[in-house]
Amino acid sequence: MQQTQSLEPEMVIWAYSQGIFPMADEYGEIHWYAPDPRAILEHDHLHIARSLRATIRKGIYEIHMDSAFEQVMRSCGSREETWINEEFIKTYTYLHRCNLAHSVEAWREGQLVGGLYGVTLGAAFMGESMFSFATDASKVCLVALVEHLRTRGYTLHDTQFLTSHLASLGVSEIPRREYERRLKVALKRRCSW
Repeated sequence: MQQTQSLEPEMVIWAYSQGIFPMADEYGEIHWYAPDPRAILEHDHLHIARSLRATIRKGIYEIHMDSAFEQVMRSCGSREETWINEEFIKTYTYLHRCNLAHSVEAWREGQLVGGLYGVTLGAAFMGESMFSFATDASKVCLVALVEHLRTRGYTLHDTQFLTSHLASLGVSEIPRREYERRLKVALKRRCSW
């Protein structure tokens, strides 16, 4: 873990290509991480609970991609403890304009009620954060994201750390060395968003 003060877009992209990602602490200082083990979502292992399937079938949420990227980031950072500060919002919004960062959003009655965002490089998607202001909204976004990544040929879906919430969705851990091997392969492929 290394500490820096600024978050230059070029440095962020280089770091992701090396299996490293940034997070800010409570004082706004940026630290760089490469956890071992690393959490990933194998798309074939995505667990969709019966209640979530019912929510998707009912069509409660309208799903969009890249229509409110900065709003998704701000919503992800609106919790009491967060690593998403203005520096992150500025840098990742720039990456979004460069077609390197993307969001998936759940809308209901014209309101953004859930979403997630991440960075894409080659055939890798690095999930950053998700939020939900309504039941299952972020999970519906994740299901839509996985389907999107599958159809586009993405082969690596990084979720960084394993949490009980992510584990319930099918996320598992692999050794960092295996993650870096798979990342190297994914970076050689070209996938369109």
